[in-house]
Amino acid sequence: MAVPPRYTPERPGPRPAADPARTRRTPPRVLVLRALGLGDLLAGIPALRGVRRAFPGHEIVLAAPESLRAPALATGAVDTLLPTRAPGRAVPSLLHWPGPPPDLAVDLHGNGPESHAALAALRPRRLLSYARPQPSHPAPPEWRYDEHERDRWCRFLRAYGIDADPEDVRLPPPDRPSPVPGAVVVHPGADSAARRWPAERYAAVVAGLRSAGHRVVLTGGPGEERLNTTVADLGGLGRHDVFSGGLPYGEFSALIAGCALLVSGDTGPAHLAVAHGVPTVTLFGPVAPHLWGPPAAPRHIALWHPGPPGDPHATEPDPLLMRIGPDEVLRAARGVLGVPDDPVLATRAARHG
Repeated sequence: MAVPPRYTPERPGPRPAADPARTRRTPPRVLVLRALGLGDLLAGIPALRGVRRAFPGHEIVLAAPESLRAPALATGAVDTLLPTRAPGRAVPSLLHWPGPPPDLAVDLHGNGPESHAALAALRPRRLLSYARPQPSHPAPPEWRYDEHERDRWCRFLRAYGIDADPEDVRLPPPDRPSPVPGAVVVHPGADSAARRWPAERYAAVVAGLRSAGHRVVLTGGPGEERLNTTVADLGGLGRHDVFSGGLPYGEFSALIAGCALLVSGDTGPAHLAVAHGVPTVTLFGPVAPHLWGPPAAPRHIALWHPGPPGDPHATEPDPLLMRIGPDEVLRAARGVLGVPDDPVLATRAARHG
């Protein structure tokens, strides 16, 4: 088996001319494209840190939505954000890239030719991508569909001699305390209905946790106010227990980092909780946890009923997600919290669900 050489940015061949004065003033730059959501960014932390370690003297620039600036910088692997976005998971334009071409461009966005082409348009010295592996490489990486997201991108980098550890997911502690330390945080929302468990089921879990003596609060992003109001009303929470509308990242990160447990669907906050070492109970449906779930650890429970993969962007809750009942979630939550199971509470939850 061929062993890939350790990556070096130098290679023969012409390079686009650059302003010598600017070259002296600024370090070489690496442009990484991953213009997706919060969960995608956090799943990409191991790969981003691999790039950071491989190029300590370079400026690492991440092409991603402006809304991800704070979490991107918090990883410690990114120096600068190039704000860019496109609808859904489409590939955005990068033509507003300033200055000379990147020394290296890395496509962590996907495996299609579109993301490769967007980076190639900037004429980088070298471009790493799944879509068009460098033909001279002894063992170019191949895209595998049945592979966890963290493993996929670390393997991709290792094929080019860049070390990356898929378990390297932790973020440093936030610079502020949680407003409700020790609470159980429930996040009912998700970007698509396919991954959004029904409000009445979340409410049954909230009621069961409150009956067991836990402080419970809800979080939600912009546009999820009505969903959280429904869950709060059915679960017996007051308005002071609801953090809706999208907290600034620093406050949201502190809230998650200081909680006793996060209960949510397969969405960005679940990845943030993992990055802060917080226990999680995560509900999966159209996408299996072996593809996007948390690292294997007792403090992380991924609930999923095996079945055919679904459409993660569908407009109705996925059938596999709907197989999960409130009693199942309550048992998992109580197990993570170290509380013996209560059959009475489980029965009440089953009735609500």
